[in-house]
Amino acid sequence: MIDQQMSLRGGAARLPVRPRTGRFLVLAAVFVCAACGLVYELELVALASYLIGDSVTQASVVLSVMVFAMGIGSLLAKRLRCRAAVGFGMIEAALALIGGSSALVLYASFAWLGDSQYALVGFSLAIGVLIGAEIPLLMTLIQRVDRQDAGGAVADLFAADYVGALVGGLAFPFLLLPMLGQLTGALFTGAVNAAAGGALVLWVFRSDLSPRSRWLLVLANVSVIAVLATATVLVDDFERAARRAVYGDQVRVAVQTGVQEVVVTGTDRDSLGLYLDGRLRVSARDEYRYHEALVHPAMNGPRARVLILGGGDGLAAREVLRYEDVRAVTVVELDPAVTRLARTDPALSELNGHAFRDPRLTLVGADAFPWLRADHGRYDVVISDLPDPGITASTKLYSAEFYGLIGEALAPDGRLVVHAGPLGARPQTFWTVEASVRAGGLATRPYRVTGRYAGFAASPDRGGGEDREREYWGVLLAAAGRAPQAALAAGGPEPRSLRGRELREGARAAAEARLPGLLPSTLIHPRYWEDA
Repeated sequence: MIDQQMSLRGGAARLPVRPRTGRFLVLAAVFVCAACGLVYELELVALASYLIGDSVTQASVVLSVMVFAMGIGSLLAKRLRCRAAVGFGMIEAALALIGGSSALVLYASFAWLGDSQYALVGFSLAIGVLIGAEIPLLMTLIQRVDRQDAGGAVADLFAADYVGALVGGLAFPFLLLPMLGQLTGALFTGAVNAAAGGALVLWVFRSDLSPRSRWLLVLANVSVIAVLATATVLVDDFERAARRAVYGDQVRVAVQTGVQEVVVTGTDRDSLGLYLDGRLRVSARDEYRYHEALVHPAMNGPRARVLILGGGDGLAAREVLRYEDVRAVTVVELDPAVTRLARTDPALSELNGHAFRDPRLTLVGADAFPWLRADHGRYDVVISDLPDPGITASTKLYSAEFYGLIGEALAPDGRLVVHAGPLGARPQTFWTVEASVRAGGLATRPYRVTGRYAGFAASPDRGGGEDREREYWGVLLAAAGRAPQAALAAGGPEPRSLRGRELREGARAAAEARLPGLLPSTLIHPRYWEDA
């Protein structure tokens, strides 16, 4: 009752600061809380895209659920307006704890339970409800410190809220992620959130609190900050344990670059595994099947100048450099950390045959799409060894526009080879890529190769391992204005395990599985996989 009576009286006489100062402090709290709220939102989107994949779907889920939940929170806050100070303090403490720990719990649910989708929706809902409850309570508090018309108060609150969101949105990719990482960045944001909300209520509005409410808020905020601080101290041990749960016990390198998370497992060449954003890109046991099948069919014909798009691990370059008549190889890789690792890691550099030491190879650190827009001459062979086409971030590299640029970069007798995803599991994705290549002005010849598919990491107890052997790599061989039949049947240099007969059989099987009438696309959506 004391809190209710204090809030209903209004006025600034009981406050420890002047009205203008109190108004400024409330708006400053709005600014900080808005910045923290947007960081939670971006953190959920970024981590869900990494753990679950398909950033478009994950961003849509997080944003739509949070906006819906904010409406619910605004309605629920009506019941707290008579006790706005203590209500806002408790909401900020809860938001700091839930938002700050969200990334940690999301990662844990993926590592040990194998599924983080439900946790994602739950956190989006909870955080949205708490954020939605902030503005109605802050509206009451700002009227408490400085009486003004409702329109002016709303304008001030939303201005501070939007500017705070801007700062939080920029701080997340440019400060928090590079300096602290995803997990520690979320925990730090939660601590800032708790400190800002608690300080505003316990100092500016302390006269509106009963002794019991005051001690309850102090205990809540101290407990939240203590929990977040403890989690920050233990976060490195947690990440190591989670990585062991996901990748096994042989994690040797784990680094978050500006582009992706890079993990290397295995202690020698035979057991080496390279994971990019949780997806197995290189398995030393059978990577030769993929890289030989990708490279050698396209090398039949003129091959003096070769362009490799992606392939920062150096394994496609290893196969290209087996040909003595290759004069120049250009590797365009977006993430310099991958090529640095391929050059310096003993096991990986041995696996790629120390390809980056070859004087014929030139390494370019760039995004392949804008790089192709510039005129770099003509290439006899272009090898597209890029991330899976189902990963939303890489879909522009599987678009008709992209293949049009490659067509312009090909010499008159040039060939293009494209890794187009696993044909056996995702035929619609594969044939969308094939249609896009044709829309870029190139004639295609599809084929597939059996082997272990480089999919998402899976711990042995959740399955994944040997079942992947039934997958197929889908590959497209293409040339300007003609069907590349002769190139497909040709062999490569010895030693190799590739057989022309096997490739021809794979091409026939691929042709039988073709989905007629498929249109080219600039965005291959992973939901097509379920329909295929």
